[in-house]
Amino acid sequence: MQLRNGYTIKEMDSKEFFPLFGQHYHSLFGNDHTFFPEEHYSENENIKIVKLKERMGNLFQLYLGLFSPSGNFVGFSFGFQESEDTFYMACSAVLPEHRNLGLYSELVKVVLNRTTEEGFQKVYGTHCATNNAVLIPKLKLGFHFSKIELSDMFGTIIHLQYLSNPLRNKVMNYRSGLQVPDNEIRKVMKFNFN
Repeated sequence: MQLRNGYTIKEMDSKEFFPLFGQHYHSLFGNDHTFFPEEHYSENENIKIVKLKERMGNLFQLYLGLFSPSGNFVGFSFGFQESEDTFYMACSAVLPEHRNLGLYSELVKVVLNRTTEEGFQKVYGTHCATNNAVLIPKLKLGFHFSKIELSDMFGTIIHLQYLSNPLRNKVMNYRSGLQVPDNEIRKVMKFNFN
């Protein structure tokens, strides 16, 4: 997908994506105190994890690379199917020298378009509670705060979710206090009309 400013978003497979992602992982996330529990599992625990992953089957995965006008890999987003209707945006970022150009929002839009095409009803991501550079663009694109979690991997994180079904989205707006119940919400929530 060609963006108006010369940048390109390209859907990739995992074999071409992860080497490029790996080149930038440490500079983007190396100092964020992420704890990777699998690095501390016993050999037996790792064997069991591999077997559990094999049971998951062939779930949908999405790998997007963001390329500068000169063709350099400058950002990414990847995620995977978590259940029959939910897609988890596992990790997304834009390199610092390419930020504040709306590129992160463009990546998220492509994720939402692709996952909606595939039929996912919910897309969610987890984010550092103070990461306004990610929280604000996602809220502007229609994501909702859905929960706060204390994670051994990341610390305090915020879950943001996007609901592709307009009625579910409307109900979420009602549940959050953003919208008063209109007739459609009253009907589906079975409010007494008397």
